[in-house]
Amino acid sequence: MQRRAFRVSGFIMVIVALLVAAAMVAVIAAEASTPGSDGVIGVTVAVGTLLLVLIATGFIVISPNDARVIQFFGKYIGTIGEPGFHWTWPMTEKSKISQRIRNFESNRLKVSDADGNPVEIAAVVVWRVVDTYAAKFAVDDFVHFVEVQAETAVRHLATSYPYEAHASGRTSLRDSAAASEELTAELRERVTLAGVEVVESRITHLAYAAEIAQAMLARQQAQAIVAARSTIVEGAVGMVSSALEQLREQGVVELDEERKAHMVSNLLVVLCGDRNAQPVVNTGSLY
Repeated sequence: MQRRAFRVSGFIMVIVALLVAAAMVAVIAAEASTPGSDGVIGVTVAVGTLLLVLIATGFIVISPNDARVIQFFGKYIGTIGEPGFHWTWPMTEKSKISQRIRNFESNRLKVSDADGNPVEIAAVVVWRVVDTYAAKFAVDDFVHFVEVQAETAVRHLATSYPYEAHASGRTSLRDSAAASEELTAELRERVTLAGVEVVESRITHLAYAAEIAQAMLARQQAQAIVAARSTIVEGAVGMVSSALEQLREQGVVELDEERKAHMVSNLLVVLCGDRNAQPVVNTGSLY
C-alpha cells in the first residue's frame, strides 16, 4: 500500500550543505599553516565531499499532480506527492509517476452484439493514478494495462447488449447513459489492481458493420414508415369520426349506412394516401 516517505524542505538542506562547505573551508584554512597537517586536511576534504555528495543526491523537485516513488536499493520507502522543493533519503531511486487526469480513445472494435449482429464500437476512457505503489509494483506497465483492460471491457459490453432494443424495457448499446455507466463500473473493477481510478467512460462510436449496415438501414426505414403510417391512420380515423359527428349534429345531410361507408372510404383514401388525391366531381346519383 502507498505510504508517505520521509522528507524535509530542500531549502533547509541547502543551508546545511552550505554550512558543511563553510566548515570544510574553515578547517582547511586553519590547518594550512600548521606543519604536518596534510592528513587532517585530506580527511576533512574527504569527509566534507562525501557529506556534500550525500546531501546532493537527496534533493528532489515535484510539480503539481506529480509524485515520486522512493526506493532504497530496491526496497519501497514511500511516496512523496506534495509539490515543491524537497530533500529525502540520499542514494535512493526516485521514480516519477504522474497523477494528472489522462484520457484515450480505444480502437474501433468489430464484435458481435447480444443478438449476433456484427457492430463497430469504440469508447473514450478518462482515468488517473490514485495509488502510486500499486501503479509501480502491481503491474508491469500500468498505462498499457489500462488500455488492454479498456478494450476488454468494451468487447464484453458489446457482447452483453444488443445494438438496439426491439422490446420495451430492454437495455441496448444505443442507450448511452446506461451503457456508459455499465462500462465505467466494469472498468473501475478491472483497473483497481493497478492503483488506477476511472473517472468516466463513454461510447464514442457505435455502428453496424459494413456488411449488414445496408440491411439494417432498410429495416430501420421500414420500422419508421410503419410507425408513421400508424400515426397517420390513427389521426385519420379521428378526423373521419369527428366529421361524421359534426354532420349529424348540425343536420347538414342525412346519410344512411351505405353512404357513410362510402364517405369514410373516400376520406381515408385522401387522408392516408402518400400522394395528393385527384378530386372527381359526381354530377349524378351516388347509385
